Amino acid sequence: MNIVVDSGNTFAKIGWFSGDTLLRYETMLSFPALIKLIKAELPERIMYSSVGRSTTEFLESLNEDVPVFNLSGETPVPIRKDYETPLTLGADRVAAAVGANWMFQGMDVLVIDMGTCITYDLVDREGAFQGGLISPGVRMRFNALHTFTKRLPLFDPENNPEFIGKSTKKAMQSGVMNGMLAEIEGIIERYRHKMPDLSVVICGGDIRFFESRLKPPIFAVPELVLIGLNRILTYNVALQ
Repeated sequence: MNIVVDSGNTFAKIGWFSGDTLLRYETMLSFPALIKLIKAELPERIMYSSVGRSTTEFLESLNEDVPVFNLSGETPVPIRKDYETPLTLGADRVAAAVGANWMFQGMDVLVIDMGTCITYDLVDREGAFQGGLISPGVRMRFNALHTFTKRLPLFDPENNPEFIGKSTKKAMQSGVMNGMLAEIEGIIERYRHKMPDLSVVICGGDIRFFESRLKPPIFAVPELVLIGLNRILTYNVALQ
C-alpha cells in the first residue's frame, strides 16, 4: 500500500492506494492529525508534497522507517514540462496535470484546480505540460474586497447567489461567485475554440460551488491531485 500526501497552506489531504486503485482519502486534516493517520497504518512508501511544511519537518514528526519520496521541481515525472521556469512550477499543478494525463490518455486536457488560487493548466495529447493561467480563488476575492476597502465586510461564499444583488452582501456574493463562473466559462470557451475535442477536468476544494453550474461535458475529480501523486510515486519507484 502507498500513501500520498498533499499538504497545503492550512490543511492536508491524504490518499491510500493499492497499485493504481484509490482505496480511500481524507481531506481538511491538521498536520498532527495527518501524522497520526499515517502512524496508525504504515504503508510501504509515501509520496509527500507540501507548499507549507518541509520534508525534514514531516520526517521528524513521522519518525518511522518508511521510504518517503518528496515532490520537488527536480523530481522525475511521467509528463514533459514545456514551461519556461519548471523549477517554479507548483507541485499541486504538476500532480494534477499528471493525474489528468493518466486519466485522459491521448487527449488534450484542461485542468482547473479551484483552491486558494484557481489554476488553469493545459496538458496536450503528447503528454506535455504547456502552462496556463493563475487567478485568485474564491476566498481570496472576498478577502480582497474586504481588505482593500474601508467599508465592505467579509462574507463567505454562497451557492447560486442572485445575479442582481439587492444588498451589499448579495452584490458582493454575486460579484465573486457569478464573476468567477463567467471567468471559468470564458476561459474554457477560448480553449475549446482552439481545441474542439478538449477534455476539461475540475478539482480542488471549491468545485462544489461550480460543478453543477458549468456547461457539460466537464469531469469533476476531487481526488485528481492525489491520483497524480500516486502516479509520480509509481513512476519513481520504477526508476530505482
